[in-house]
Amino acid sequence: MQLVVARIGRAHGIKGEVTVEVRTDEPELRLAPGAVLATEPASAGPLTIETGRVHSGRLLLRFEGVRDRNAAEALRNTLLIAEVDPEERPEDEDEYYDHQLIDLDVVTADGERVGRITEISHLPTQDLFVVERPDGSEVFVPFVEEIVAEIDLVEQRAVITPPPGLIDDRAVRDEAADGHGASPRDEV
Repeated sequence: MQLVVARIGRAHGIKGEVTVEVRTDEPELRLAPGAVLATEPASAGPLTIETGRVHSGRLLLRFEGVRDRNAAEALRNTLLIAEVDPEERPEDEDEYYDHQLIDLDVVTADGERVGRITEISHLPTQDLFVVERPDGSEVFVPFVEEIVAEIDLVEQRAVITPPPGLIDDRAVRDEAADGHGASPRDEV
């Protein structure tokens, strides 16, 4: 199975290093020196990582054969793709690879179908499930313990306990109708 593990950013310095936007929870494994990565577009690779280091909070990589700024800049926006065994699992039982979560059905604790996970968005503060609803719209569900109650890989589902207003505004409307919240008419 192939997984996108990073996107190459701008060149750094004059010796062929590039910044990378990491898209894996295990950069020390997937982006280590010696790793050979496929690329998108395919014409840019495969690329073999020669060195890696962190500078000012950003991961910098240098690839074999890329020796100057111009060659590094030519790789900008290239996706780096690792070959991963589909049976491979993270060491921690509460961790998951993106490919394990994509296409899981998302349901509430009371069984209401919310949709299907189509993407995992890795933000600096937390990860988000991008969930496609049956009507084609999307909802973003924070992948945090308080909201994601269970991941069941056997049943291929994620069970969530969303706070009011996260997956729809029905609870917010009900609160307003009960007089417990502000109604749209109260706004000036």
